[in-house]
Amino acid sequence: MKKIIIGLLLAGSFLANAAEPEFTAKQLQQIAELRTNASNSELSYQLLESLTTEIGPRLPGTENDKKAVAWAQATFNQLGFDKVWLEEATFPEWRRFSESGKILTPSEQTLHLTALGHSVSTPKDGITAEVILFETLDELIAAPANSLKGKIAYINYRMNRDIDGNGYGPAVRARSTGSVEAAKKGAIGYMMRSVSTAHHRFAHTGGSHYQDGVTKIPNVTIANPDADQLARLVALGKNVTVNINVQTEDRGQGTSYNVIGQFNGTQNPEQYVLIGGHLDSWDLGTGALDDGAGVALTMAAAKHISEIKRPKRSIRVVLFAAEELGLWGAKAYFKQHANELDKIVAAAESDFGADVVYGFESNVSAASLPVVRAIAKQLAPLNVEYIGKNSANGGPDLIPFKNATSAPIFELHQDGTDYFDYHHTADDILDKIDPAKLKQNTAAYAVFAFMAADAKTTIKAKPVASK
Repeated sequence: MKKIIIGLLLAGSFLANAAEPEFTAKQLQQIAELRTNASNSELSYQLLESLTTEIGPRLPGTENDKKAVAWAQATFNQLGFDKVWLEEATFPEWRRFSESGKILTPSEQTLHLTALGHSVSTPKDGITAEVILFETLDELIAAPANSLKGKIAYINYRMNRDIDGNGYGPAVRARSTGSVEAAKKGAIGYMMRSVSTAHHRFAHTGGSHYQDGVTKIPNVTIANPDADQLARLVALGKNVTVNINVQTEDRGQGTSYNVIGQFNGTQNPEQYVLIGGHLDSWDLGTGALDDGAGVALTMAAAKHISEIKRPKRSIRVVLFAAEELGLWGAKAYFKQHANELDKIVAAAESDFGADVVYGFESNVSAASLPVVRAIAKQLAPLNVEYIGKNSANGGPDLIPFKNATSAPIFELHQDGTDYFDYHHTADDILDKIDPAKLKQNTAAYAVFAFMAADAKTTIKAKPVASK
């Protein structure tokens, strides 16, 4: 009987140990305090106000970009981060100087347009030609050879509006390669409806690409109301001619820096949670939504964590360089840290504005899901829903990590219903930020990062699929 009792006691002890929670009662108390503090703090808004007001637009390679790097480095130090450093990133530097457009026939009307990133210049007096309208990129690709000789190709694709921004991918195809396909057909210029859900009269810029061996032609987008006007004229059977005048410059290789701040972990400082955003912005607005908000809220989240407790693992905030011109800072970070990416226990980027975080999703090993669910439970008071698909994509600057290796990726899904009304326009400025929503974002990132860094179990990535 005595042996049986001892056996039962040992079995009970084993079961108790096996069922030990990922977080102790004391940790849960700290998490609740962190959530409250971050939800009530003005820090993230103050940081965003400083960046967008004192620095402004931050096109990679410009003087403002250099000032932003200095601002970020100084701010990390002022916030008390344990380590602050820069890592070089090179990229193809480009400048926009002037841009204008007008409909000439059937009557003269102003066109609100903007050059796409990397667009070549028109001649000094611009280019004037008839517009040929296509509804989709595929329709342009299917056009007969030489059918656009001496013409300006125009794609009128309308982006749909959705909470998760799912219309962006299909719409951005025309932005990325439309000018290449137009040039193949003989066009001398390329226009497209803005990649946008807006009704306002701002043109939306963005990245575009040329192809070796294909003539480079001027490459612009027009504001959605102007796109509607063009489409109506074409539908009426009018011969529509326009003048496009953009003056730009390809400046060769430029240099900027990823700016990194870290609070060191107490037990395994070599392991870290990576959060952040991209420091650069387009030159039209001040980059408040894209991506000043991501910069500010992740810096603030890490600071709030440090005020509660230093977790077991480090919290690293990475402010990526030259994202808008092609993820160059992310590529540089991946290359420099390629041999130690297994030290990342969780990675999430905020680069989708500053509306509320409504969902939380992971992309991790099955064995790590208990930790994920524990984090989700503590995000629920912020009205964040757990999305259990375990297939998160992460932000744009995490693409090199996800494509080339296995990393524990997380996504704090933000409401993007209105994001593409302002994205890449002159209207992306501080007044588009709701301070209360920014606080909720900051609190969500703080809770997530702290729990991922302080969990009993180290979060692991999904096994790399064999080729």
